Amino acid sequence: MSDEKVYPMTREGKEKLEAELEDLKSNKRPQVVERIKIARGFGDLSENSEYESAKDEQAFIEGRISTLQHMLQNVEIIEKKDNDGRVSLGSLVRFKELPDGIEEEYTIVGKAESDPFAGKISNESPIAQALLDKQVGDLVEIQTPGGAMNVEIIEVA
Repeated sequence: MSDEKVYPMTREGKEKLEAELEDLKSNKRPQVVERIKIARGFGDLSENSEYESAKDEQAFIEGRISTLQHMLQNVEIIEKKDNDGRVSLGSLVRFKELPDGIEEEYTIVGKAESDPFAGKISNESPIAQALLDKQVGDLVEIQTPGGAMNVEIIEVA
């Protein structure tokens, strides 16, 4: 069991997954079971699109429940600590692209809670990989699928 995948995440990320799991179990699962029950009443199941749709949704919900339970059993909470100003998991990093000076800001989180549109990037992403263990003032070359970009770190929190 030592090969079990660990899911690093913040305490807030864990709480969000726990809330999603509770919603799936308490609300979504009973709703889809009721949809299946109603769809069965429509007759021949071989040509019943409502029944097939409900069964597909049920499979998705059960799969998501299983995934969330596994992740929560193997979670590793990222404690916010004094990291001597270096970028680490849980850090908020602000940098400017060079030479144009466009600023970007991201929080580096575990893959399970990454949400680039909310400014949370996975520690496994090319940007995070390049920034980890760097500090304010460091010039960093980041290799992305779109090509290399050069940045200067201006804040680590």
